Amino acid sequence: MKDDFTLTQKRALAVLTVVALGVGAYFLRSYLLLIAIAAVLAYLFRPLYQRLRARMNVGLSATVTLFAAVATVALPLAGVIFLAFLQISQMVTSVSHWVEQTDFTALAERLLASINQLLARVPFIDTTLTPDSVRDAATKLGQGAGQFALEFARDSVGGIASTVTALVIFLYVFIALLTNGDSVVSLFRDLNPLGEKVSDIYLAKVGAMVSATVRGQFIIASFQGVAGAISIYIAGFHDGFFMLVIFLTALSFIPLGSGIVTIPIGIAMAVFGNVGGGIFVVAFHVIVVTSIDNILRPFLVPRSAHLHPALMLLAVFAGLKMFGFWGIVLGPVLMIIIVTTISVYLVVYKDASTDSLTGTAADRSDDDAERQTPWWRRILPGKAATRTEPDPEADAEPAAAPA
Repeated sequence: MKDDFTLTQKRALAVLTVVALGVGAYFLRSYLLLIAIAAVLAYLFRPLYQRLRARMNVGLSATVTLFAAVATVALPLAGVIFLAFLQISQMVTSVSHWVEQTDFTALAERLLASINQLLARVPFIDTTLTPDSVRDAATKLGQGAGQFALEFARDSVGGIASTVTALVIFLYVFIALLTNGDSVVSLFRDLNPLGEKVSDIYLAKVGAMVSATVRGQFIIASFQGVAGAISIYIAGFHDGFFMLVIFLTALSFIPLGSGIVTIPIGIAMAVFGNVGGGIFVVAFHVIVVTSIDNILRPFLVPRSAHLHPALMLLAVFAGLKMFGFWGIVLGPVLMIIIVTTISVYLVVYKDASTDSLTGTAADRSDDDAERQTPWWRRILPGKAATRTEPDPEADAEPAAAPA
């Protein structure tokens, strides 16, 4: 059939194929994020599916893998959220005890007098708050809050139906990609006009970035978030431990890290009287939390998935803005595709080195050296594992002595 097409027909077919792919992407635009999430999870859990497939049939293997994926992702997140909810409940109980022991009449009078004193010092403003004006403002605020609650409840009814629909679609897409992963990869290779070799480069880069972001970076961020929250707890701040764990873990995904919160907290502790606790929080972050990244990254993040910190920062924040929470994963994946495309262009049109695409034996030996080097040498200054360059003068043969 291939010989039945003329050159013009082949070009027209190529154009129609591109148009069909564009129309398909537009048609499925509402579910592209859902498909991307299913593809990421299918890629991560496909090794488990392949092991189970050697002992079970397709349906049972896919079902067990699906339950494993749900347990791995949902159960830890639900546990942390549940503990955070319990902690919030304890904080609400503490506030309730404080409310029972406080005379709000005298407190309101003192607060109202202080606010009026501040307003009297502001130029061009002649306003005095009274109990009646505050009551009217509180009534309007309550009406607005009630209206917002009604709208939120109305939207939630439709949101439940959308969530159930998205869950059903996710299950079907996840199982389809899990059981037909080889066919999807072959289809990508066949459709890519750049050839199979370049397709394999793209697949390797994207796979390495997905593994690095989801598996490697998530483990590193979790350890750093827990460590940062523990340091703040030891320093004397005992409220909101699990909320701090969630918040600091999310911040640890970006290159700036949780230090943008823990270091200011430590400084604030020192300024407001807890000098020892503040110094401990800052020192713990600098010495321990940053060392966690140096210890775990060589084992969990392959060198082929490394991005410049500036690009990684842009990728994470742009991904969060475009995709929400899942942008932490999809943002770096899109960035690695962009960087790989630019690298392919430089190799083809500018005769650049292919080391940036495929990696070199020296890079792989660096990875092996880092894994074999004890962890305490990787975190100490000047002790990092580095590849020893051969000395050309030492390797050169000695010059022959003159006759």
